[in-house]
Amino acid sequence: MAPVPPGIRLLVSFNREQWYRALTFMLTFLLYTSFHLSRKPISIVKSELHKNCSAASELAAATGTVASNGGSQEASLPSLHTEMGCSWKPFDKSNYKQLLGAMDYSFLCAYAIGMYLSGIIGERLPIRLYLTVGMLSSGLFTCLFGLGYIYNIHSLGFYIFVQVANGLVQTTGWPSVVTCIGNWFGKGSRRGLIMGLWNSHTSVGNILGSLIAGYWVSSNWGLSFIVPGLIIAAMGVICFLFLIEHPNDLKGIYTQNPSPGNRVSAKSWNGENGHPKVYLQYKDNKKQAYSFFKECLQNRKNYDTELLLPRDAVCVPAQPVVVVKSESEPSAISFMGALRIPGVVEFSLCLLFAKLVSYTFLFWLPLYITKAAHLDAKKAGDLSTLFDVGGIVGGILAGVISDKLGKRASTCAVMLLLAAPTLYGFSMISQLGLGPTVGMLLVCGGLVNGPYALITTAVSADLGTHKSLKGNARALSTVTAIIDGTGSVGAALGPLLAGVLSAGGWNQVFYMLMTADFLALLLLLRLVTKELCSSKSPPVSAIELKEH
Repeated sequence: MAPVPPGIRLLVSFNREQWYRALTFMLTFLLYTSFHLSRKPISIVKSELHKNCSAASELAAATGTVASNGGSQEASLPSLHTEMGCSWKPFDKSNYKQLLGAMDYSFLCAYAIGMYLSGIIGERLPIRLYLTVGMLSSGLFTCLFGLGYIYNIHSLGFYIFVQVANGLVQTTGWPSVVTCIGNWFGKGSRRGLIMGLWNSHTSVGNILGSLIAGYWVSSNWGLSFIVPGLIIAAMGVICFLFLIEHPNDLKGIYTQNPSPGNRVSAKSWNGENGHPKVYLQYKDNKKQAYSFFKECLQNRKNYDTELLLPRDAVCVPAQPVVVVKSESEPSAISFMGALRIPGVVEFSLCLLFAKLVSYTFLFWLPLYITKAAHLDAKKAGDLSTLFDVGGIVGGILAGVISDKLGKRASTCAVMLLLAAPTLYGFSMISQLGLGPTVGMLLVCGGLVNGPYALITTAVSADLGTHKSLKGNARALSTVTAIIDGTGSVGAALGPLLAGVLSAGGWNQVFYMLMTADFLALLLLLRLVTKELCSSKSPPVSAIELKEH
């Protein structure tokens, strides 16, 4: 007999639950990658719009000088060229930075407001359907923005409306995927590492979004939005077909489809309050029935099973029947109840300032690079992906270190402390050449996105399953929405402030970012003190933080 190939031995070494976990990990990773992929094009297209307007204005001024010496006939040429070469309105005005900042603000403000509602709604609806509708809607509005170029739409109101609508529907994503990943990967010593690896979808989505948008930005920037819109819509269909919200959702499959070797027939129908009632008819003796249930319990030891006899008159043989009663499903937590969980307020406010810094880079970094390094829109977009590469490494390191030390808040605080001077160094070094800019982008990406990634994933999961909830896992979506919703307020303010402050010089923008980092650090000092004074070093989920 030939030996079994090592690859096959590896595949069969995993049990069914581990395969479903791997499926959920990869699927939720790809789903949220598509969300960030569809958000990135606006930052790439900004540079191209400004480049076209600047080039046309300079050429118009030069032509106007010649025309003043050549007669009135030539004087009409500059106006015609301006309309043809820089015809994209309303972003061809001198206040283009404020207009683009307002577009960012409209998206992020709608996102922040919608996020508070999204978690509450998500806990009361099937997450798979909720997420599917959100992704299909987001694909529609992302494509609509690109269609504005194809159909030559120059109304600011149209683009603001699309951004607001897209911001609202994109709030379906984060609470849903975090709830799914939290359901499948419970508390454990490696939660930070798992969440750090998983949260790299943010940076992967930004990188892919930059590359896809940059491919068409110079020729047809409408496709820079349409292609990502189609991608997120396609992922919405995949979500509908394959996403499993909770391990318990699989119990219906195994109840309705027992293995052929067991001579047991099952029938199910709708019960009361959403609980199915199932009766089993055994065609063999007690020993086979006992073996069947023993195997079921071994394969599904984490699942609740409810096998009840029907109320209707049916013919059931007088053979052994096993009834396993499940506990009543816990009710969803209220908004104020989630705020009372120890640590939620501090981490939420910290994330407000951390996300302000991260999203300012997300929306304005390509434009800054075009000014500081004098690169075109495509090269600046490609170079900006290095910030996200650093973010991947930073998120993973933050998770690993916090797992090792058992101190989430302290890990965030150290990275925030290092990030502020690094931002100042980046503002100085980025003007010295391409080489130093590449290095500083990687370092800044790691230090800026590390705390942001840790708070939105491992910390949110820890607090959403805090022991004060007494096992009520339905709080996870609401806690995640509160933390990320508060962070999204900062994400809305950052790009808006950057658009206003950049008019007086980019140094003012970096001073604002450094101030935000220090404020985020200050908000964590109480939790850091609590962790450092603790004699033990369990993860945050096991630390009893006193309310204040």
